[in-house]
Amino acid sequence: MSAQTELRSWVESANGHPDFPLANLPLGVFSLDGDAPRGGVAIGDYIFDLAAACDAGLFADAALEAARSAAASSLNAFFARGASARLALRTGLYELLGEHSAQRTRLQAMGEMLLKPMNQCQLHLPARVGDYTDFYVGIHHANNVGKLFRPDNPLLPNYKYVPIGYHGRASTIDVSGAPVRRPNGQTLPAGASEPVFGASKRLDYELELGIWIGPGNARGEAIPIGEAAAHVAGFCLLNDWSARDLQAWEYQPLGPFLSKSFATSVSPWVVLPEALAPFRCAQPPRPAGDPQPLPYLFDERDQQLGALDIELEVLLLTEAMRAQGLPAQRIALSSTQNMYWTVAQMVAHHSVNGCSLQPGDLFGSGTLSGPSADSCGSLLEVTEGGKRALELPSGETRTFLEDGDEIILKARCRREGYPSIGFGECRGRVLPASAAAAR
Repeated sequence: MSAQTELRSWVESANGHPDFPLANLPLGVFSLDGDAPRGGVAIGDYIFDLAAACDAGLFADAALEAARSAAASSLNAFFARGASARLALRTGLYELLGEHSAQRTRLQAMGEMLLKPMNQCQLHLPARVGDYTDFYVGIHHANNVGKLFRPDNPLLPNYKYVPIGYHGRASTIDVSGAPVRRPNGQTLPAGASEPVFGASKRLDYELELGIWIGPGNARGEAIPIGEAAAHVAGFCLLNDWSARDLQAWEYQPLGPFLSKSFATSVSPWVVLPEALAPFRCAQPPRPAGDPQPLPYLFDERDQQLGALDIELEVLLLTEAMRAQGLPAQRIALSSTQNMYWTVAQMVAHHSVNGCSLQPGDLFGSGTLSGPSADSCGSLLEVTEGGKRALELPSGETRTFLEDGDEIILKARCRREGYPSIGFGECRGRVLPASAAAAR
């Protein structure tokens, strides 16, 4: 749709909606009143029920095939269909939900049979995650963390040559709103020569972009950089919860383990690449003296249009703030333009050794901090490793997260002449550690 400013819907709450106008139409999986989970589309304050729409004969031809696969209890089959199915479905949705829809009267008469109030629905993980890889492409975060441990040499030599990543734990990925239990594990107290076991005292969040994989690749066949974007099904917000004290003790020589595998939170809505097309931009130029990417990681079109301009926000809400009726406090404002590597470069590198990606695989970008103190995407950076406390309007301070704290991630795309679109929220509230493991 080229005339983005004219994208209005007969669903009145969609017009001017901060997250879900007609220009967005993200996909998710929901349930209502104990019904089986099924696919839906966020439109204003409602969820458009794809199964109900298919049963009512509202779609035809390619749009019907796409809608049926997106109406399932997970989006894996839809992701596998690729861009043609996404385009067919979005075209069908525009025709149904646009202000001048030929079926407007019928659709309005169907009421809540078709449009479910979002605040009455339960949202689920949108796809079965077979594999999860967390990258480290936020260069400001890498610099900030590196300075805590290596002040004179914060970035290791490989950082500017290879998109760093590690294989994460898919079984502990949860949808927004699921509680996060403080993990137990081994830590090495300051000055001690032997570790102790107990609950993490340095629990942290990480502000990340999530990338859902669409069509995969055959094992042994790399995805060329110029084709990598076609293997991306959509985007979400991702919180890579981190136990910094567990991490400090365990991460050498093989990297994160129990400090990361206890929880990862994702926002429930999958924002499709087509919705983000107006917010594509050039990859920020590399600083003078930085090496050019190796040929398998370089594509001129990807450098010109492979980056995304998405505003990212972190808010914190404590138990005391709830009791005082205070709103969540913003503690960081950053952007996806702080990515040193593009999403296509991440896909190309992940597959270059012959690793097969599959529909529903999930990537995390790594923490996307900005260059300033108010754009840090983790408390590790905000508090300089716990040395400088964050002050809150309730009179509290934080160096790391306490039980009852809730982290809320948000994201928004803005561009003059286009409606803004958002990702919804990615929330997680910290619960006390389980005592059972210590017995």
